[in-house]
Amino acid sequence: MKTFEEMIEGYRGFREGDWLTQRERWKELAEGQSPQVMVISCSDSRVDPAQILGAAPGEIFAVRNVAAMVPPYETTPGQHGVSAAVEFAVQFLKVREILVMGHGACGGCKAALTRALHGNEPGEGGFVAHWVSMLDETRDAVCAEHGSEGAEAELAMELAAVRKSLENLRSFPFVAEKEQAGELTLHGAHFAIADGILRTLDEDSGEFSAAG
Repeated sequence: MKTFEEMIEGYRGFREGDWLTQRERWKELAEGQSPQVMVISCSDSRVDPAQILGAAPGEIFAVRNVAAMVPPYETTPGQHGVSAAVEFAVQFLKVREILVMGHGACGGCKAALTRALHGNEPGEGGFVAHWVSMLDETRDAVCAEHGSEGAEAELAMELAAVRKSLENLRSFPFVAEKEQAGELTLHGAHFAIADGILRTLDEDSGEFSAAG
């Protein structure tokens, strides 16, 4: 895997290549952005949404965090990073679609499922445990059907987390309003690292199936 210094070499290649050959595109982007799609995905280094979805710079407004989670709408004191991003994308950029994209072998979902970090201090897993605690109720339902260990349970947790984030998105009044008005569409998906297949959620059936 590349070091930071090796990535700087990659930057030099970009600066001498795509930056020059697509100069008009970058000049346009310097004036502002107008993506149609917001993607909420995991911070995991293996699942870059732009790469998976074949998107160019300026085409995705992206938020990445542990387990691709959206917390429920709330106005309590604190720094609400995901909420700020959703607000900016929906109210100011006027995106037309939001995709929540989970993935296979997700460490955050596994932490939620096993509760292996439960009770740890911040800096020793406590921050992760607190973040994924928003999946506690979802986790209980998954465990009741699949248990808390094994590939089947982990996949069920990953898919359930996508559904939960979509549910939480709809708790934002401005998201719900725009969806009901037909001005915003929400999507769920799951990318399997093992086979490279993107599966999208049919919310009517609640099932995920291979895209394309």
